[in-house]
Amino acid sequence: MRTKLLMLTVLVALAAMGKDYRVTSPDGKLLITVHADSQRLTWEVTHGNTTVLTPSEIAVNGPLKKLKGRISANTITVGNGRYSVTFRADNDAAAYRIGLTSGKPATISSETAEFNFAADYEAFIPYVNDNRGGERYSFSFESYYDEQRLSEMFSDSLAINPLAVRLPEGKLAVIADMGATDYPGMMLLKNGEHGLKAAFAPYPANEKIGGYARLNLVPTARETFIAKDVKGQLPWRIVMVTTSDSQLLSARLPQRFGPKCQIKDTSWIKPGKVAWDWWNATMLTGVPFRAGMNTDTYLYYIDFAANNHLEYIIIDEGWSGEESLREQLNPDIDLKRLLQHGEEKGVGIILWTSWRNVIKQTEADFEHYAQMGVKGFKIDFFDRDDQAVMRSAWKLAECAARHHLLLDFHGYRPTGIQTAWPNIVNFEGVKGLENSKWEPRTADGPLHNQPRYDVTIPYLRQLVGPLDYTPGAMSNATRQQFFGNNDHPMSQGTRAHQVAMYTLFDAPLQMLADSPSKYIKEQPTTDYISQIPTVFDETVPLGGELGEYAVVARRSGSTWYVAAMTNWKERQLTISLDMLGEGSHQTIIFADGVNADRDATDHTITRKTLKRGDKIYISMAAGGGWSGIIK
Repeated sequence: MRTKLLMLTVLVALAAMGKDYRVTSPDGKLLITVHADSQRLTWEVTHGNTTVLTPSEIAVNGPLKKLKGRISANTITVGNGRYSVTFRADNDAAAYRIGLTSGKPATISSETAEFNFAADYEAFIPYVNDNRGGERYSFSFESYYDEQRLSEMFSDSLAINPLAVRLPEGKLAVIADMGATDYPGMMLLKNGEHGLKAAFAPYPANEKIGGYARLNLVPTARETFIAKDVKGQLPWRIVMVTTSDSQLLSARLPQRFGPKCQIKDTSWIKPGKVAWDWWNATMLTGVPFRAGMNTDTYLYYIDFAANNHLEYIIIDEGWSGEESLREQLNPDIDLKRLLQHGEEKGVGIILWTSWRNVIKQTEADFEHYAQMGVKGFKIDFFDRDDQAVMRSAWKLAECAARHHLLLDFHGYRPTGIQTAWPNIVNFEGVKGLENSKWEPRTADGPLHNQPRYDVTIPYLRQLVGPLDYTPGAMSNATRQQFFGNNDHPMSQGTRAHQVAMYTLFDAPLQMLADSPSKYIKEQPTTDYISQIPTVFDETVPLGGELGEYAVVARRSGSTWYVAAMTNWKERQLTISLDMLGEGSHQTIIFADGVNADRDATDHTITRKTLKRGDKIYISMAAGGGWSGIIK
């Protein structure tokens, strides 16, 4: 059926006129027009009656000239013997990638990728900030979203992607890249009055130890080129186009544009939930030992994980030496004993390391700890996406896969490497719960609007890969009551808001960030969270608006998990359960309590019987949430 549809699309909707080439999406709504004149290559995109992109230049190592084209299915390919550019029109995305056709390794001195819009639209812009060591391209990829018109963009500031632009008729354009595994990631700059253009970190020439707590390798000089020894295809440049914001809640770009899987047998890759120590500062209460970075504490974490059906614990920063993973280890942590206890309890151990440390003796370190029984590494402070770091990430994933180790990349924005190496089970590159530990307070509340951010990232950041937001705060606060506290942190928004994250946020390796002591005191909440899987078979958007609220239903086997979150606005919704199978379904609902606007920990857990087509009324407090498990 699909083949027939594509053939029909080719016969009816495609045209090549002179040096202009046109191709439409399978549904006939999205049109890419390629202008390949003798001096430069441009493309434009329309969706129905909406102009998405006006002519925008594409170039590599200077203008692309004298290109000839061909059309097949929903693609156009133009080339000149040295380079080719393949354009692809999906129903919800226009994309292209440049190919190097000579077969010889090439140095890329520059690449031009423009995204010019027809008018001065509003945008959600994640600017680069908090640079490491003051270096322009060294950054953790954690950004709140500035909501500005394109003309108001800061002309000297880089932005990361995905970046969203509001279009007429309720449509949305989202710019992203995918497939940057041997190439720098794409950043964005203001281009004219209402356009954007790509920027790429040049290749590092020299580096020094620096940045936050000397955990980074910060370039002190950069080359005049952005990539070297490049073969084959450059990354995809993508413009998603949606007719409703909620379409983005189930869109996943890596599965469509990412590289092929490099692991033949993936059966050893086990996702799961994790008891995590760092956010709660290893704070335990009611125990007969001094809690901290020591063996007794982690024995307790293992027991807690086992008792609550969690697959892993993480031992975060402080177990290893500052300059080695096998020397000057913390004498208070008996890792062999912990690994043995974890094996007996069915709980795996994942270890933290900085990227700077793990690249020194990767093969030997990974082999050593895999043989000991360690299940994986959380690799922190990449904080760059130049070609050298992207190549390093690939090598780390390849080596870890050989030793059957899971990886969690921090300070890294995913661009599809996880489809090649699915042992990378999570990424940070998100303003997660950790930021609540140091969030400044203004006269009338926290400086940053975290609940609004929480209902923005499912639409944007999550498009390019899972996110290690690390939810699960048991201390929850209204906007008026919140303040940052490093050793006793709390979350902005309600308890139900935190619980909803376990369904709304993609995270095959999902954290329980708070203290085991707090989870034990709040056992009904813990029991509810422990039932939610970390991978799902199907996702169905049920409603939402970027920055306002989000509602999804996600299926694992025959069980549906439904969740909703809102920003600081109280919200009432009615959703229909059309996705359910026949018969009656027993449902557990976790919702904001009637007094959650005064005490954000207030919640209710209720049970009811539902059937297909039933409607559920959802009431969320400011910064609130709602979850349902439907069996």
